[in-house]
Amino acid sequence: MRLLAIETATEACSVALFEDGALLDARHVELGRGHAERLVPMIGELPDRGRADEIRVSLGPGSFTGVRIGLAAARALGLAWQAQVRGYPTLALIAAMARETAAGDIGVCMNGGHGEWFVQSYARDGMPSSELASLRPEEAVNSLGQPTIAGDRAEQFAEKIGGSVVPLPMLADARHVPAIPEALLADNLSPIYGRAPDAKAPAK
Repeated sequence: MRLLAIETATEACSVALFEDGALLDARHVELGRGHAERLVPMIGELPDRGRADEIRVSLGPGSFTGVRIGLAAARALGLAWQAQVRGYPTLALIAAMARETAAGDIGVCMNGGHGEWFVQSYARDGMPSSELASLRPEEAVNSLGQPTIAGDRAEQFAEKIGGSVVPLPMLADARHVPAIPEALLADNLSPIYGRAPDAKAPAK
């Protein structure tokens, strides 16, 4: 069985193709913006143009635009290939990546936009042990008590809290998607925004 993983929720645009659990090929580019222009060509560079029996795509939280781009591509390819499409939380991927180098519980701290950070705790089995929250940095540093903090705001977290944590700075990478626990995969492809939308409906 072939599995295509798509990750577009952060500043990185990342894809990976697996066959029977083994990595065949991958692409990972840190570009900030421009996921829409890069994603499909990157998939096309993979063996057999990335064709797979199952597609796993990030649901967020992260960049609103990046999440929507990844979901749109996954849905389109799923229809074209008659492949199953499942979603996963971005912070769960970061936690899975951190478990490769750190033992014990993991705190994940990612950029949330508008000056806030996304934070969530994960147990050593990869399952979340707290609810996802979007907090101001001064609140975020009091919400995680794990010895290891992973994510693209891990270093800033460590600076604010002092020398009591080990930071693992990283962006989500599709090559690690198979390490996410099956229980966290979703057939419902609703984005996880992590905070209220910026735009509000006009008052009646």
